[in-house]
Formats: sequence, C-alpha cells, structure tokens
Amino acid sequence: MDGPIRVLLAKPTQDCHDRGVRYVARKFRDAGFEVIFTNFLLPAEVVTTALEEDVNVVGISSSSGGHMPVFEDLLAGMRAQGLGDVLVLGGGVIPPEDAERLRDWGVSAIFGPGTTAEDAIALIRTR
Repeated sequence: MDGPIRVLLAKPTQDCHDRGVRYVARKFRDAGFEVIFTNFLLPAEVVTTALEEDVNVVGISSSSGGHMPVFEDLLAGMRAQGLGDVLVLGGGVIPPEDAERLRDWGVSAIFGPGTTAEDAIALIRTR
C-alpha cells in the first residue's frame, strides 16, 4: 500500500456520545494514520464518504443503541459500492450477542469499553 493508512471514523445518526471515538481518532493520528472523522451521518452517507476519501478502514462508534440497522445498511452499501476490501470495525457500547452477530456479518472486530486504541492500531496494521 502506498501512503499512510486512511481511516474513516463515524458516529452514526444522532449518537452524540463521542468522547471515546475522538480519543481513538487522536491515537490513530499519533500512530501515523490519516483520520477522517464524521458525526451524525446516515449509513449511506458514511459509504459515500468512504468511497470519496478512498479509505482503508471504516470504524463505526455506537454508544446509544440502534447499531444493528446502522451496520446492516453500512455493510450492504459498502458491498454495493465495491468496498468489500475495506476493513470495518465497531466500537462503543455494543452488547456481546450483537458483537458476535456483527462479526458474522463481516465486521472484523468490536472494541468495547476497556479495550485500548493500541489494540485497534495493531489490528489495522496486521491487515
């Protein structure tokens, strides 16, 4: 891959609990990643942004529920746009049973409370 790893971090819909994802964005930048951060986008808008920004990774942060339909729409939109090679990560407050289902759908990892940004950085670098 040429150039730095490009990561899109997004808070979907009106989920305004963004302290954690803003911390992760800073840690990713410190690790040398190019980070695009968006707030309050619908899944289709996240897909469009991922396509326009030519990202390698899309990270969705959800802390107020409603994440299952967001991921479902996001993953379908990414497949439709030919973004199947983009690594998709989830973070925030996602129940274990939902995390398992999301991994079955193609989300590479879920980073919940207590995980570190370094864990995500290591995963991204190995992919």
